Amino acid sequence: MAKSKKYARVGRECVACGSCLKVCPKGAVRVVSGVTARVDRELCVGCGKCARICPADVITLVEREAEK
Repeated sequence: MAKSKKYARVGRECVACGSCLKVCPKGAVRVVSGVTARVDRELCVGCGKCARICPADVITLVEREAEK
């Protein structure tokens, strides 16, 4: 699976439920200190599976160029 022009970003309201970890095909998501999820931009392919499964609706896909 090739990287898209987007990657997933987790909002501050994350409840660290772990749903996104279970669906990420590249293992790009991890829970930090049991408090919030973080996405490794280098591993993320921008598939959006994590955003679709998030029960808190706090994961969005953003343009990679927007971060430069």
